[in-house]
Amino acid sequence: MYSIRFFSLSAFGLILMMCMPPADSGKDPAANKKRLDSLRTVKCPRLMSSATEAYNSSNWQVAVNRYKEANKFNCSEWNTGYFDNLYQYYAISYERMSKYDSSEAVCLDGLNIRPDDKNLRIRLAYAYKKQGKVEKEIIEYVRLTNKYPKDFSFLKKLSELYRDDEKYDDQISVLERMLKLKPEDEAIRGDLATAYKNSGKDPLDLYREQWNENKENPSYGQQLAEALHDVAEYDEAISVLNEVIELDPSNKIAYRKLADANKAVDNLNAAAIAYEELFKTDPRDYRIAIEISKTYLKNVDYRKALKWADKSIDLNKKSGEGYAQKGWVLFDAWIDLNSSNTKKDDKIVAKLAYDYFKKAEEKGYLGETKTQYLLDNKSDFLYGRGDWHMESETVKNTKQAKTTTKSYDWVSEPLKADPSW
Repeated sequence: MYSIRFFSLSAFGLILMMCMPPADSGKDPAANKKRLDSLRTVKCPRLMSSATEAYNSSNWQVAVNRYKEANKFNCSEWNTGYFDNLYQYYAISYERMSKYDSSEAVCLDGLNIRPDDKNLRIRLAYAYKKQGKVEKEIIEYVRLTNKYPKDFSFLKKLSELYRDDEKYDDQISVLERMLKLKPEDEAIRGDLATAYKNSGKDPLDLYREQWNENKENPSYGQQLAEALHDVAEYDEAISVLNEVIELDPSNKIAYRKLADANKAVDNLNAAAIAYEELFKTDPRDYRIAIEISKTYLKNVDYRKALKWADKSIDLNKKSGEGYAQKGWVLFDAWIDLNSSNTKKDDKIVAKLAYDYFKKAEEKGYLGETKTQYLLDNKSDFLYGRGDWHMESETVKNTKQAKTTTKSYDWVSEPLKADPSW
């Protein structure tokens, strides 16, 4: 009986010795390493394969056990190809078990070997997040942003961490770095302005400082001008935008903002000129032509308003917007210029306005028009059969009626006679 027990204990001890890395006798390190490598050759592939199988099956505890064993044998040292699999999925397995302190320990162990491993650094930050270790999570993202300064996702995360921790000065610094990567991103500008307010600073002071120190960078001037526009400092905004355009004559946003600022101070002629310069940067954009027409119309310059409405139609005959704008030019002029006793020229212009409103609607235009108003009062306002019968034979032979008074000398388009007349 004792011999059987002795044999069992001896066998168990032998198996245990075979499963553990051999101890260093201190006498022959090379021989010890050779024996360990021989054991790893058998153990590591089996352990890593078993760990991967358990991981893929979501058997997290078994995966952890296998990765832990593989780590005891330093399998990633024996085969560097195991490193990513071992440490990253080892840490994730602990995450799935909500053992974030253990995941943290695995990540730190791996980072001691490879300090620049991005994936492990991200996993470590996540482990800190789940444990509420905000300061340590921030430190990891600072390291990531320093190592990968153009990775926008890391900067965005760091900005959010600083914001949530009410470290607004640090957040401002990160947002400025983000803005350099994406200078046109309005969301970043908004976050930056909010961070300045939260820190007790006036965003305008920041924007002025940035612009004054970086006069060669139009984006800083544009940012300042937009901020000035938002607080109704239009004169300063105009001055800054003119500087921006001098630096970047093709800056479409700057021209549009300049037009808006000039409209805000009722300098409609300057606004129209800004739109015309914008049109030069994109002479196929019919909507810019419409904006120019609207600006001249507001400035009661019917001649130029009509010219740009015609330009918009020439650029896009399929859209109803240009036709509607021309209708508005003619209608507003008629309201402004018609006499108390409606004369023939007034009725011609009113009929032209009606025709263009009607054509705009036929082309799908859904904006406001005066079609119904003019139709409801057609006997008083619109040129029709009775007016045509009063024309001379010379006019009738041309089959078109034209304005002849000086107030309408800018209306060169004739009104074609209706076949029913």
